[in-house]
Amino acid sequence: MSTQTSSVRTSRPPFGLLLDVDGPIASPVSRTVAVKSIARDLAAMANRGVPVIFNTGRSDAFIAEQVVPPLRAAGLEEGTPVFTISEKGAVWAEITREGLGEIFVDDSLSLPQTLREDVRSLVTERFSDLMFFDETKRAMVSVEQNVDVENADYLAVQGEFDDAVAELLRRHGLAHIRIDPTIISTDIEHVRVGKDLGAERSLKLLGERSVTPQSWYTMGDSRTDYAMADWLHQQGHTVSHVDVRPADGVPETPYPVLVSETEAIHDDAGAEFLTRWASQLG
Repeated sequence: MSTQTSSVRTSRPPFGLLLDVDGPIASPVSRTVAVKSIARDLAAMANRGVPVIFNTGRSDAFIAEQVVPPLRAAGLEEGTPVFTISEKGAVWAEITREGLGEIFVDDSLSLPQTLREDVRSLVTERFSDLMFFDETKRAMVSVEQNVDVENADYLAVQGEFDDAVAELLRRHGLAHIRIDPTIISTDIEHVRVGKDLGAERSLKLLGERSVTPQSWYTMGDSRTDYAMADWLHQQGHTVSHVDVRPADGVPETPYPVLVSETEAIHDDAGAEFLTRWASQLG
């Protein structure tokens, strides 16, 4: 346990953070935590007892490789309430000073191995110049834009790929699986997964530690990310949602939706809000 005296942790922190990763935290271009203040501010808030939970479609391997090292370098202390809820609620783990703790998988949300193999073959045979098969996913199946490919080129063929996957789902008779495209990827997933399931798992993990935030900030870059704020609001929690890519349109919600006052987007917008919240703790 760290002996730093600046850390004042409480079971009733003023707020908790439920954060999408791609966009608000990791750059959708480099796929890394590129804005240096992000890890600094997240670690500072976690060290004061603010729950920091990554509610993401990303795999636990991505979090371990791209998110955890900057947090450790920024001084994340032991015993902080930091978790990853990966693959939209299907996989979860505690984030510690040493890295990821035990990894848990809800096997009831895992997709058939035969479908995984068919999607991998589809990518290899027809789309490998634009996208790659994500081998790190444990429950869902995902493909992602190659880093050296222009996003416009990827998006131009994403629909063709998604249609081919839909045909695979029909062939396998998998009506309980859906296709969820993003600006840099396509997720093929069980219909029960989602940012709302991630939010539910997050509160269970905090409940096991008797940590109850007085309010919540959620953050994302797509309309599906609103589901975590929707769920928190429906459960009676005070929540505000940050949309770091409001160009898609901000829907009407029963809770506040915040956007960058400087018109920043993605991780630049995420960094603005994290710095503001960290400064509120004094």
